[in-house]
Amino acid sequence: MRPLIRAMLFYYAVISIVLLILMGIDKVRARRNEWRIKEATLIVTALLGGGIGGFLGMKLFHHKTKKWYFYVMFAVGIAVHSVLLWCAYSKF
Repeated sequence: MRPLIRAMLFYYAVISIVLLILMGIDKVRARRNEWRIKEATLIVTALLGGGIGGFLGMKLFHHKTKKWYFYVMFAVGIAVHSVLLWCAYSKF
């Protein structure tokens, strides 16, 4: 595997874990009526490559599941970064 592909996959894994953790923290804070993580932060993190972690966070924590735009933005993030990964792989 080429170093660029390996670095991209590592980056996507890390940013997905970050978004998963942010979703968990936000869910705990929501239950406690504490200060929350901004929705924009969650969406930007997804668009930076953490969409998979966002979907996992929605499933594991049952968080933000009623907000349709989270599904859309997480899917857009995954699609965009899948295309970038494909381009890097195929030397486009």
